Amino acid sequence: MRCFLVLSLLASGLSSAAGGARPAVQPLLAGAAKVDITNTEAGPVNDPLYVKALVLKSGATTAVIVTVDAVAIAEIGSIRNDFLAKVRARIKKELGIEPAGVLINASHCHGVVCSDIEERTFRAVEAAAKKLVPVRAGVGVGFEDRVMENRRLKLKSGKEVDVRHAYSLPPDEEVAEVGPIDPTIGVLRLDRNDGKTLAVVYNFACHPIQGVPSGGNTADMTGFASRVIENNMGDGAIALFVQGCAGDINPARYKETHSPRDAETLGNLLGLSTLRAAHKIKTAPGVPLKVINEMLTLPRADLAQRIDRMLVEQTKLLRSLQGTSLSFQTFMPLYVKYQLSPQFPSYSSHRYLHEKMLGREELNKLDADNRRNMKAYIDNIYTMEQLTRLQTNLALLRKHHARNAAAGKRTIDVELVGLRVGDFVLLTFPGELTVPIGLSIKKHSPHKHTFVAGYTNGYIFYAPTAQQLKNVGGAQEDSDCLLAPEWHRLFEDRAAAMLKKL
Repeated sequence: MRCFLVLSLLASGLSSAAGGARPAVQPLLAGAAKVDITNTEAGPVNDPLYVKALVLKSGATTAVIVTVDAVAIAEIGSIRNDFLAKVRARIKKELGIEPAGVLINASHCHGVVCSDIEERTFRAVEAAAKKLVPVRAGVGVGFEDRVMENRRLKLKSGKEVDVRHAYSLPPDEEVAEVGPIDPTIGVLRLDRNDGKTLAVVYNFACHPIQGVPSGGNTADMTGFASRVIENNMGDGAIALFVQGCAGDINPARYKETHSPRDAETLGNLLGLSTLRAAHKIKTAPGVPLKVINEMLTLPRADLAQRIDRMLVEQTKLLRSLQGTSLSFQTFMPLYVKYQLSPQFPSYSSHRYLHEKMLGREELNKLDADNRRNMKAYIDNIYTMEQLTRLQTNLALLRKHHARNAAAGKRTIDVELVGLRVGDFVLLTFPGELTVPIGLSIKKHSPHKHTFVAGYTNGYIFYAPTAQQLKNVGGAQEDSDCLLAPEWHRLFEDRAAAMLKKL
């Protein structure tokens, strides 16, 4: 029997030598660091902003995840358009890491970062690269549906509007339904060999623009969420928030007017829900690391005809404004009276009864005149609100129409990154993807744990679905957009192909 076992082992060894054995699993190394990037000269500071870096290495493959507490990587906010190229070039020159493996994601908070953001970003990556240690990795999924809401409102007319501070909400009776949210939190946990957590990467679709009661500079809800995670994990663990498909998402109760808007409350909820998922993850050594980087050419929109139609609509709305003898000063007291006592608004009931007994109609005629004037005044208010929405979105369309015309070509090139760390799979895009896009990619992915990140490696404004782009001019997402509707299918097809490669 022993002889048989020895012969079997020898045969196995010969087979391995002949190429039959699986290649040895490469260890996964990781290092993480963070650097404060708060602009302390931009006014009061409520809480710090950070750039955080996670360097991952397995064999010849190196990937870098950088998260920045900023509104965007280029175009809007205080980060310059050459930021990405300069940081990548320095990382390659001084650290030997190829640009294609560097993924930089903006949280989309509206905090103001320091002027030397490029230097501090490199320092974060450099510090992380110097701290590489063997790690175990694992993936988990959390759930949080209390901190956000879809901001696109579907009206009974078939049109869509969105919830913004730039203009008013439509009347309640005109709203038919709201769009979806994605409550999924994608979590990657990396533990050192001693069992202590090195880093937690979490992907979630939210718009961190709630602000704080003081109005100070803030990393908003995702900054508070990361603080909750780091404080709970301890031992120097770093939490990196990767923004998802948040183009059509607002913080919960975004238009609140009866109490201060406080992102910390929402951030605490998100942080605790992420922790709940992170603590359930089982990590393992030697998981695969893979990163792919591809360029995709997308069509630019031709907005000329839509702009012309909106100008016609604007003229029509202006002409619909009607004269009324009321001013705001006279309208408000009347409106309150007629709401408090619809049947007897102008005097107590006995006076109405007295006039009725005498066969007179003075108060009833007064009420009829007042109601007619109030209706005209309210109609003018609704028209004014429609004009405000139209004018705001028309300005966005004109801006992007001019930009597309000045580009000199009918297409725009965007960078996509696919990253796999064990069973954690992430696909990125440089624009503000909307929730339906992320949900669709996840649904059709061959990987169980697939997550999608917008706001990564550049910024091309909003990227709504082809269906949402039928509403061009009605909401910010479909107006603040460079892309033609065909972009959506091209991106989802490429996303599917990249996910298969991972």
